[in-house]
Amino acid sequence: MAFMLIGVAACVALKSAAQEVSQPIAYSHKKHVEEVGLECADCHANAETAARASIPNIEMCGACHNDAEAENPQERRVAEFVAGDVLIPWKVVHAVPDHAFFSHRRHVKLAGLECALCHGEVTQMEEPFAQPFLEIEMEWCMGCHEEKVASNDCYACHR
Repeated sequence: MAFMLIGVAACVALKSAAQEVSQPIAYSHKKHVEEVGLECADCHANAETAARASIPNIEMCGACHNDAEAENPQERRVAEFVAGDVLIPWKVVHAVPDHAFFSHRRHVKLAGLECALCHGEVTQMEEPFAQPFLEIEMEWCMGCHEEKVASNDCYACHR
């Protein structure tokens, strides 16, 4: 019995540790929202037009961050990626399970849902995501669909 409890505890600990990642740059959403005036769709443009929202990279960041001599070390890092034409190796944190279909466009553009519903108050974040704001689980999604009077037909998400 003790071995089983230790095994379960180890699995939970491993799952939690595996979900937390270290991002390559300490990106501040708050700074970019409050000081630069960016909105979610400015950088995550695909959220309104495609199934995947996309994580911006050097083509977007390079528009402002091209000074390898910048005072801020994080800005210098971005400029180095841009200058070297090397993609920033962001780690994906929010992922829908392979057996389910999810469209950002359908939820953001058509249903008009706010990003904060699934991602939390991102506009106040001083660091990039290290783990998901919430676990994407069928029960949570179905509850939201029920609340918003959206289809809970199996085929809507499982194709």
